[in-house]
Amino acid sequence: MYDAIVIGARCAGSPTAMLLARKGYKVLMLDRSSFPSDTVSTHIILPPGMLKLKQWGLADKVKATGPTRIRRVGFDLGAFTLIGSPPPIDGTSEVVSPRRTYLDNILVDAAIEAGVELRENCIFEDVLTENDRVTGIRYRTKDGVTLTEKAKIVIGADGRNSMVAHKVNAQEYNTKPKLTCWYYSYWSGLPLEDMIMYSRPNRAIGSVPTNDGLTCIISIAPAHEFLQLRNDIEGNYMKSIEMAFPLAQMVKQGKREERITGMTDVPNFFRKSFGPGWALVGDAAYHKDPITGQGISDSFTRAETLVDAIDLGLSGKENLESALARYERERDEEVMPMYEFTAEWASLAPPTPEQEFLFNALRDNQEATDRFIGTICGTVPIPEFFAPENIQKVLGVPVQ
Repeated sequence: MYDAIVIGARCAGSPTAMLLARKGYKVLMLDRSSFPSDTVSTHIILPPGMLKLKQWGLADKVKATGPTRIRRVGFDLGAFTLIGSPPPIDGTSEVVSPRRTYLDNILVDAAIEAGVELRENCIFEDVLTENDRVTGIRYRTKDGVTLTEKAKIVIGADGRNSMVAHKVNAQEYNTKPKLTCWYYSYWSGLPLEDMIMYSRPNRAIGSVPTNDGLTCIISIAPAHEFLQLRNDIEGNYMKSIEMAFPLAQMVKQGKREERITGMTDVPNFFRKSFGPGWALVGDAAYHKDPITGQGISDSFTRAETLVDAIDLGLSGKENLESALARYERERDEEVMPMYEFTAEWASLAPPTPEQEFLFNALRDNQEATDRFIGTICGTVPIPEFFAPENIQKVLGVPVQ
């Protein structure tokens, strides 16, 4: 009998399991993959995520794998580029983009070191229930053997297409339609240290320095163009890059080192994230378009808040479901501004006249530009930056 079983061992699952084990709980963690292994991902860690890694004693291990330290974050609007560094959060302003092969392996190792029992190459099949309460899981090993395990709580950290969420019938809410489709690959020979998003008509093109001297080059298009794009993936990918001068000039001097990967299943939703004997975390609990690169940092933050709630419940300090209800409620309140902000960016719509006015004002105001960059990077609250009195200040309009 385990205190907790965690399904999924990547950016939400391993930290959740690790933190529970560090509090003394007996934890089993399952994943359908073995580690190290890659997965489809933006693999950006923003300052709030780096802060968690520092607090957990893992930041130096991640940086030791050699990802290029991202100096600045920028938005190329065609006529000009807004570029800067986010203000720090609790002394941390780092942005790092490690390949998931490195990052996930560090997280898995940290969970094992904390005492978590890991079972790789295992496919979750269903939850076990007694009197409408989840009491464990049924799963299948790589050898085809079906096994069961019991636990006080089962945690789904198995991504946006979570089987745990499906099996417990976790209802979705605050949903939005799929907005984008993505294609990306990795290039060598690009002398880049900044992370830049190029905004173009019906396109966004991203350049993200990562490990091994490579840069991830991303093409983002409206979701409704997917069928058209997949008829010539490479050709359409390169056409998008051609729209992003001067990136296109650098790409001509570089070399694509890996195949082009597609990411077309990018829904926007919240899910009911707890119930009798179960909880969800990471992309299984809520998911938004990856265009703002929030996924990994969000997963780290929510893993910690979920573990705090579970600890209150399992220790008897508070009713478990009451603690989990607060976890869900506080999460929704905290992430909703970024959820709406992300959907606006993912629409790939041209700037409104009001936005153009703001961007032009930011162009000559580095301090305000840094704070705008901070809204994306999670170090400046979105409601704070976009408060009318702050926007008036940025625009040079006297505050009434």
